[in-house]
Amino acid sequence: MAELIRTEEYPIYIGNDSLEALSAYFKLNTFSSCFILLDEHTAKYCLPILLDQVPFLAAAKVIVINSGEINKTLATCTHIWEELTAGGAGRKSILVNLGGGVITDMGGFAAKTYKRGIHFVNVPTTLLSQVDASIGGKLGVDFNGFKNHIGLFGYPNIICINAAFLKSLPSREIKSGFAEVIKHALIQDKIYWEAIQYITDVSEMEWNSCITRSVGVKKKVVDQDPFENGIRKALNFGHTLGHAFETYLLNTEQHLLHGEAVALGMIIEAYLSNKKGLLSDSDLQSIVSFIIQIYGKANIEGYDWNQLLACMGQDKKNVSNKISFTLLNGIGDVVIDQHFETAAIIEAVEYYQSL
Repeated sequence: MAELIRTEEYPIYIGNDSLEALSAYFKLNTFSSCFILLDEHTAKYCLPILLDQVPFLAAAKVIVINSGEINKTLATCTHIWEELTAGGAGRKSILVNLGGGVITDMGGFAAKTYKRGIHFVNVPTTLLSQVDASIGGKLGVDFNGFKNHIGLFGYPNIICINAAFLKSLPSREIKSGFAEVIKHALIQDKIYWEAIQYITDVSEMEWNSCITRSVGVKKKVVDQDPFENGIRKALNFGHTLGHAFETYLLNTEQHLLHGEAVALGMIIEAYLSNKKGLLSDSDLQSIVSFIIQIYGKANIEGYDWNQLLACMGQDKKNVSNKISFTLLNGIGDVVIDQHFETAAIIEAVEYYQSL
């Protein structure tokens, strides 16, 4: 049986039988038409699994977009809206988002803005989307190079998470998603952090239990603060500088996957936590050692500080034009809305470079 985690807005099914829950959902509900949003990778590797286990979707119209963060734009949304229009989608239609975080973020955004909102469901296929991106109701696209700059909050009808999809992923993508697992442990689950310290090869993880634990952490935080007015900012640990480097390096040969950028950001922001007296030297060292062991060190040599600062200046967590950080108050706890002078941030980045 699939594990059920129920939020106030929608159910989340996790496990090898999760697509059976989706099949049952379509048997119990009537929609005027159905569409599936995917990219070239999920069309090849994941769509056959979905259609085999959810026969109802055999008649669905398929919308294919190009993969990658670089295509998470309003131009791609225009293509989605055009395909929905050409396919006769109405207010009683439903969009199935089959893919990673780009697909679930952008597909949800396209669905909730098309004709003032149609139904959508998420079937996340990457580890990052299964443990984090597809959950919580944040929808959006990148704009002028800034991540998730245009968006809204909106909820899927149902989320179905099946670890079988992960078998199609390269190891780099698995590691990228694992960064969000590390984040969840660091911000709210010290026991889990201690447990994952023994991992040397993420390919050996038992994913269903790992996903369930991470989803539980995210649900607990989001339930307290669904619209990110306060404690939900805890989920942004590692993301202020992580997003900045991800954006800055997006169109370069040094480009980072989201989780790789977050891993970098967690080290730098752990250093800031230590500098502020919130995190012990030993905890900082354990965080740095573990993340470097899994990810190695990203190449950020020769970055333009002014451009990086501009990226951070657009962060949605910022308050009164001050760059805001979420910091660790020891492992398993956080403090939000923390601010630093530019010199301290530069020092933290230089600390990472010195490793």
